Amino acid sequence: MIPRARHFVAAALSSALLIVPAFTGIAAQAAHAAVAPSKVYAVPLAKTLADVKRVADYWRPDRLKKTDLSTPATPGSGAASTTSSGAAAGPAAATTAVKRTTAAAGVDPAPPRKGNAANTMGKVFFRFGDKEYWCSAAAVAAKNRSVVATAGHCAYDSRTAKPADYWIFVPTPDPNGEAPEGIYVGASISLHEDWSGKGDYDYDYAFVTVHRGFAWAAKDGGYVMQDIGRLQDNVGGLGLELNKKPGTYTVTAFGYPAGQQPDGSHPYDGKTLQKCLPGNTRFTVAPGRDLQKGVELTPCDFSPGASGGPWVIGYDDNRRLGSLAGVNSLTWNRDAKGRYDSVSAPYFDTTTGEVYRRAAGLNTLPNVT
Repeated sequence: MIPRARHFVAAALSSALLIVPAFTGIAAQAAHAAVAPSKVYAVPLAKTLADVKRVADYWRPDRLKKTDLSTPATPGSGAASTTSSGAAAGPAAATTAVKRTTAAAGVDPAPPRKGNAANTMGKVFFRFGDKEYWCSAAAVAAKNRSVVATAGHCAYDSRTAKPADYWIFVPTPDPNGEAPEGIYVGASISLHEDWSGKGDYDYDYAFVTVHRGFAWAAKDGGYVMQDIGRLQDNVGGLGLELNKKPGTYTVTAFGYPAGQQPDGSHPYDGKTLQKCLPGNTRFTVAPGRDLQKGVELTPCDFSPGASGGPWVIGYDDNRRLGSLAGVNSLTWNRDAKGRYDSVSAPYFDTTTGEVYRRAAGLNTLPNVT
């Protein structure tokens, strides 16, 4: 999650200036959506078993225990990609288009295969160039039982037109770097072409299809991979809500914030899941980021590291389930004081549903060991 470039910009914008243009942008998009072709961009990551094993071998237990030394990703933190190991050289064309009526349909949350309490939220770890980064993310219910939602800048660097390398999802990671719910290697990124092509923050989201999970098991003084099955079977999946008008609902935002606040403090260490209590939503814009139809949640003092964390409608504390309505994208310091006071997400509409459906329809390897 990237801090607002200058505090006085956020502070100077009035509510009226933020809300009115956003309605115009959404209306224009809706009018165009009926005739516009799908703009889903497909980016392969680890395609073969050999690819999966290369990525897994990079994230051995000793490295996972040092991930707190990695950098919380922000949209501007990517570097020019070097020779890739486990990521494709560039994006591929979109596959079969999804009907708009199908794309607009919501998705119900799904409990894990065993028990009702889910563990959908966690961190993604990856590299841009030779530097390691991490973000927040969550499992989403899907027919292939293998989809993770995060921010676009946590999977694809639009400045260099390169996907992340060595991308993995770790649900509910322990503070000491262990992965109690397994490790899931990214198979393919589904995103909107306006994020991959020009870094438009209206589309700063990605749905990543992941391979079956694995756990490291000690053997003969080393470690071996053990296949543990599909993501949703193990941790459950959040539902999906689309075309919800801001101001008509409240959401709970989750993430692993760790970055510096405007006053230089670090109230969060990125090791434990944090949440902003259910708050009100409204439309917002940020022309400098091409954000014309963003949704802002206030109050929320998240900082970098929370990027990609889910916005959940109707969160049930007992089942740990609800429905995804956005992902953390940008932080705001409206009052120009010591801490961030709100966070924004791209508006989840029918086009978002197209991107999600593409990710939910992909097949992955039958086994990863």
